[in-house]
This record gives sequence, C-alpha cells and structure tokens, in this order.
Amino acid sequence: MALRIGGMASGMDTESIVKDLMKAERMPLDKLKQKKQTLEWQRDQYREMNILLQDFRNLTSSTGMKKTQNYRASAVTTSNEALVTATASTAASQGSYNISSVTKLATAETWVTVKLNGGTSTLDASKALNDATNNSFSSGFAWVPGKVESKTLSNVAGGNSVSLGVTAGSIQAADAVKMSVKVNGVDYNVVAAGATFDTSKNQAKIDAGGNITFSNSIGAGSTVKVDYISVAQNNEKYADFSITAQSSKGEIEENILISSTDTLNQVVSKVNDSNAGVSMFFDTATNKISLMQKETGDFTKDANGDYKLNTAANLSIAGDFAKNILKLDSADTTKTTISKGSDAELVINGLATTRKSNTFDMNGVSITLKGTFDSTKAVSLSVSKDTDAVYNNIKDFVEKYNTLIAAISTKTSEERYRSYTPLTDDQREQLSDKQQEQWEEKAKSGLLRRDTALTGVLSAMRSNFSQPVTNSNTNANYNQLAEIGITTSKNYLEGGKLEIDETKLKKALAENPDAVEALFIGGSGSTAVGEQGIIHRLYDTAGKTMDQLKERAGSMGATNQKFAIGRQLSGIDSSIIRFENRLTQVEDRYWKQFTAMEKAMQNANSQSSYLMQQFSM
Repeated sequence: MALRIGGMASGMDTESIVKDLMKAERMPLDKLKQKKQTLEWQRDQYREMNILLQDFRNLTSSTGMKKTQNYRASAVTTSNEALVTATASTAASQGSYNISSVTKLATAETWVTVKLNGGTSTLDASKALNDATNNSFSSGFAWVPGKVESKTLSNVAGGNSVSLGVTAGSIQAADAVKMSVKVNGVDYNVVAAGATFDTSKNQAKIDAGGNITFSNSIGAGSTVKVDYISVAQNNEKYADFSITAQSSKGEIEENILISSTDTLNQVVSKVNDSNAGVSMFFDTATNKISLMQKETGDFTKDANGDYKLNTAANLSIAGDFAKNILKLDSADTTKTTISKGSDAELVINGLATTRKSNTFDMNGVSITLKGTFDSTKAVSLSVSKDTDAVYNNIKDFVEKYNTLIAAISTKTSEERYRSYTPLTDDQREQLSDKQQEQWEEKAKSGLLRRDTALTGVLSAMRSNFSQPVTNSNTNANYNQLAEIGITTSKNYLEGGKLEIDETKLKKALAENPDAVEALFIGGSGSTAVGEQGIIHRLYDTAGKTMDQLKERAGSMGATNQKFAIGRQLSGIDSSIIRFENRLTQVEDRYWKQFTAMEKAMQNANSQSSYLMQQFSM
C-alpha cells in the first residue's frame, strides 16, 4: 500500500473525498452482494418447501398412510371389563366370543426360602459373603480356590475360535464346565476339553491359555462375553451354581459364578442379569430370598414331549452354594417353598382350553383374563369394525394435506416488491432494527411467486385426488374421492383444499371398507397411474417435486456445485472477489494521485516561501 498523505498541503479532506469517490465505484459490488443475498433467501425458501414436502411424503410412506392398519381398525366390546378385556388388530374379523368360565389364571413359578442365616439377626446384603461380621452365614462353606473374572470381546473376526488374550496357563481349565460363554447374548454350553461337540447345539470349550473353540463358526463382528475362572492368587476363592428354566423358548441353562468377596446384592444382580428369565430379590425384613420366573405358565412336559400340567417345577437349581447358602433347594421343603407355575384354564365358545399367559391372541383379538369366574358370570366379546377410528385416520391425513397446499399456495402467490432489494451495509446504518426487519420482510416476499415446480405439484396432487382409481380391489361405486364424501373446495383461492362430508364417508366405511382401502392404497404393484391408489400417487408426485427442488436449491450440507442456485452463488462469489480486488486497486490509485498532488503543492509552497524570502532581503 502506497504512503497516504491527506490534505497537509492543500487543506482538503482527502479521506472524505476518496470515500465518496469509492461509494460510486462500489455500487456494482453492492448490487452483486444484493443478488447473492436474494439467491440465498430463495435457496432457503425452496428448502423450507422441500422439508414440508418431505414431511408429507413420510405421511404417505409405508410407515404412514400406506399401512393397512389405517383402514382396518376394529373395536372390541366386552360385557365385563373387570373380568376380561380385549383389543383387536387389523387382522381381526368381525364376530363374537363367549368365555363361559375361567377356572384358573396363569401364574408364574415362585420359590421362597427360609431365613438365610438360620437365626433372628439381620443380614447385611452389602457386605462380602465371607465377611466375619456378617453373621458368618456362609462360614464353613467349601469355597473353591480360583478367581472369578469377566471379559467381553467386541467385533471379533469370526470363525471357530477366539482368544481371551490372557497369560498362557492362567485359566483353570479343569473348571471350564462351570464357566459361561455368550455370543451376541446367546448362551453357549461350555463342555469339557475332551468332550465331542454336538454341532446341533451351541457349545464351546475353554483351555488353560484362554482359547475358546465353538461347535459352529460364529459370525464376523460378533460380541463374545466370557465369565471364567483364573488360577487363584492371594487366597482367592469362588463358588458356582446353575439355573435351568423350562420356558416358551425351550430349556435355558445359566451358570452363575460367585466370588467369596461378592456381596449378596451382587449375587442377586448376577442372577437377574442372566438369561435364565427369573427375578430374584432379598428381603431384609425377613432375611429370605424370593425367586420368580418372569413368564407365567407350566412349561414342563411328559415323556411324549407334551405339556400336561404335571407336578414338576419349571425351574431346577444345582450347586452347593445355591442349596446351602441361598437355601434354594427343590428337594428340601425345609429350605424352599415352591409354588409351581400354572396355565390359565378357560372355556371359550364351548371349548375347554389352556393358555400359558393371561393375555393371548385369538384370530387377531388380544384377550386378557383378569379374574376367575363360573358360567353364571360368562363374559361375551364382540368384534366390529371401528369406523370412527378409520374416519379419524383419513380426516387427519386430509387436514395435513390441506396444511401443505395452503403453505405452498401462500408462498407461490406472495406479492413481489421489486423496489425492496436487500439492504446494503450503509443502508442498515440508517435504519432501526424494526425498520430493517420490515424492509427485509418485503424484500423476501414473492421470491417463489408462480414457481413452476411448486405450482406444478399443486396441480399434480389435485389430479392425483380427482382421477378415478381402477384396480382389482376397487368398487365402481367407490373409485373416486367424491363418491366417499371427499371433495375439492369450490373456493379457488384455497388452492384445492379438500372438504369431508362426514356422514357420506362414514357410510362408505361401514358399507364397503375394503373398497375405501383400495381407493387409497390399492394397486401398489402397478406402474399405471390409473390403477394406483391415491396414496401411492401422492408419494410419487411429492418425490418427483422434491428432486426438482433439490436440483435447484440442494439440501442442507450440499456443496454449491451440486445444485443450480449454488452454482450461481459460486459464480457471484468469484465476481465479488475480483471486484473487491479491483476496488482496492482503484482506491490505491486515488490515494496515489492525491498524495502526488499534495507533494507537488508542498514543493510549490516551499518554492514560493523561498522566493518571498529572497525578495524581502
């Protein structure tokens, strides 16, 4: 930058003169910046419209109004909700059920122990099991040398083996069958090193080096969780027990490893976190443990593999720790009281039957038994089409459609105030915040006025609604919206707003709900527009317009080169940079000229002063 000398010799306000000169030079630059701002506003408004279309398209997608549930709602009435309640799915057919009696409700199996310490003092469940101050309720128990550890291997390579990555010889391989292996949460039965794998089952082996082999290859990316026993150090000891549960998933066996330094609370947590499907808690008021199966019902089977409501328990627990410390022993009623899980027993439509749960499905109707009763209190259930629910689904959809087209119509019909251009920096300085806001409101107005893509989607959607639907499921009496009571408003200013004749629509839903469904979502596999249901047409129409708007204005995060307005903005940015560089050069030229003038005047003044001095001598 050249040396700038302002008015020292001439007395002129050079700074102001250059500034005024540059205002005139800067006017084309201001116009470029105003054009850029206008394009950015237009881009943002296109994107706002695209978001509205995206929301509407989601409404017409497979998770929205394409779902058959929206057109097949059913209702169930019950004669006594205190005894039986029911709900209907879309698969439920109209009909009635009579539950003449419920002689037994399904119950979950429960085990309740005697006092764990055998005395009257209270146990501290937060202290270690081998803590001498904890009434020594586990003293004398034969703990086994070994340290209980756990490790989770994430995103393994897959195949028939993995490694725990521990020191060679650090695993107590002789105790491997007591350990626990889970792959992606699924239990693998750990077998002895010399055993032969049963490839029909999930089995694993663990050696002293922490190498785990599987009966079948596991997938890449799997998560393997292992509870294992390492060689004891510093008097480390452990115990183990297993829980085997008969359930709706078949037989489930869980091995639980307990460290002598674990607390009773930790034991309870390990049981509850296992896959055994049981819930355990310790009651400090009674010093007793309660163990309950999470599922209701009797899952034991006879020799033929059939459920027979026999006397065997769903749960079996093995291990001295469970029997002697936790007092969970099915063979000793002096330690444990067992209430076996039972099935619900009922008579429905004259058929005596059982269910594992008090809530069960029958032909698309979910029935919940809430109490027992005999034939004198028989409960009747009636399944009918829920016309009101379907009507409300269609009404909500129409209202959201009306909201969409109102927003688009408003945007495409806004007044364009061409004299209101984006404010320059100098103009902003002259206006208050409120005045700037009012000005910009008019400057932004009408940027999408009569936009062909947006006016086109309004026209296309009106056509989607008005064109008849003729597919294999439609009825000639219900192949247009007007025939089920949905018509376009006569007020053209409303841009094609839909209006519903409630009486007519409900009549159509009551008389032929399948035809109404076909009108909206029939012909899903067809490419012929005339065969497609209205929802399919709207989904396609919204998608095509969204693509057009993205081509013009892109989406959030898109680079400028990906859309038309962005490419224009990039071009303007380049022009702005070039123009700003030119202005810098122009301003430097002005200052050089004024500086030269000042120097010349200063020289002239010096010469004049010298001559005056000579004449005065």
